[in-house]
Amino acid sequence: QLAESGGGLVQPGGSLRLSCAASGFIFSIYAMDWYRQAPGNERELVAHITSGSRTTYTESLKGRFTISRDNAKNTVYLQMDSLKPEDTAVYYCSTRIFGNTYWGLGTQVTVSS
Repeated sequence: QLAESGGGLVQPGGSLRLSCAASGFIFSIYAMDWYRQAPGNERELVAHITSGSRTTYTESLKGRFTISRDNAKNTVYLQMDSLKPEDTAVYYCSTRIFGNTYWGLGTQVTVSS
């Protein structure tokens, strides 16, 4: 099970930190992803973190978003800085276990003045 939290309304230029609490599997051995989906758009990968905490990002978001994990808390984070209106979306965490992809329910992020 994956449960996202931390979304909300933020002004342009602001920051948010999203959290995704994992349960029901051995969190520390699996890579984790953050995706987002804006209205009318397809779901897109935002950031990826391996079990060893190596990270990759969608090129356009590099420098503003940071993914991290705390294996002791079974939680993956997404720190989002310098937010823009176009970052408005539902943000999902995800993992793949034995070929199956699992998703949380998502958390809404709205960037607006």
